[in-house]
This record gives sequence, C-alpha cells and structure tokens, in this order.
Amino acid sequence: MSNSIFLVLDMMNDLVHEEGVSSKGPYGEQVRSRNIVQNTRTAIDKARKAGVPIGFVRVGFSPDYRECPPNSPIFSKARDNNIFKLGEWGTQTHPDLGQRDEDFDIVKHRVSPFHATTLDAILSAKHITRIYCSGISTNAVVQAAVREGHDRDFEMILLEDCCCGLTREEHEIAIKSLERFCQMTTSTDVEFK
Repeated sequence: MSNSIFLVLDMMNDLVHEEGVSSKGPYGEQVRSRNIVQNTRTAIDKARKAGVPIGFVRVGFSPDYRECPPNSPIFSKARDNNIFKLGEWGTQTHPDLGQRDEDFDIVKHRVSPFHATTLDAILSAKHITRIYCSGISTNAVVQAAVREGHDRDFEMILLEDCCCGLTREEHEIAIKSLERFCQMTTSTDVEFK
C-alpha cells in the first residue's frame, strides 16, 4: 500500500475545458500553451501505474451558493457569473483526466484543499505521508496546498508543468516562492512511490 497521494487541484471544466467559461481568457491561454491537461493526464497515468491513489479536488457551491463567501474577492462573483455550481458540468473534472469511481473526490468551498473538507480524514485513513500535487492556479490552490501540507508535516512534491496561473509571470513568481516548501518535478521526471 502506498503512503502517497496525488492531488489534482481544481482541474474542472469551468477553469480548464476548452468550452469552459475561462477558455477565452488568460486561464484558457495558459492551460493550452503549457499543455496542462495533457501533462496532468501523463502524471495521473504514472501515479496509477505506481499504485498511488488520486484525489481530485474541486471548488464548488450549492445551487443557492450558501457556502460562498460574499466578501471574497475570488469567489464573490461566482453567484453573479453562475459558475462553480456543484452538480453541473462546470464543476466536473475535465473528462480527459479520466477520473474513476475509486478516486477520491474532494469538494472545497475556499482556496485551501484542507479547509473544511474531507482531505484530513482521507490522509489519516490511508496513512499518507507524501503528497504529490498540481493544478490551477499556481498562486492560489496550489500554493495553499503546498504551504499547508508542509506545515502539517507532509512531504510535498509539486509537478510544475501541470500548473499555471493567469499569466506566465504569475506562475513563475508562485513557483519561486514555493521552492522552499516542496520538491519540484515535472510530469516527465516524476517518480511516484
């Protein structure tokens, strides 16, 4: 049994699908130019082959947005734009990533994948000590996962080529700030164990 998990962060249709609401904007451009979906699928396939469980982390809210923080600069527009609704296509994981029934599905209502989610219980039940992670955006959920995972004494490994921000510069600044808290690798070089 593996003591590792691969967390795939916010790789949802609203954010990364070519028909998602973000496809025409900066996220869509970065996702395509950096081959984020393809790189992530490569990493998922390698993790599966190594017997490492996958956890898909998704941000989402009830249809009435009851969990959505009204004062959040990040989430306050979700209601206005009718996005991030659980149970709808936009909050489903991108189909090319091949999510399976046995994968963990972790829903969050804030930036951090640890805040008020089932993640702690999963990590404890599976005796996880090492977390591989990737996703978008680098300077939000990825940064939160790495820093919080580090402070909870997990070995953190970030797959840099499976992450992006709104701009290349935003991504690079976030990666630079995370180098002190995790090991860096890529979908090509990662060795899941």
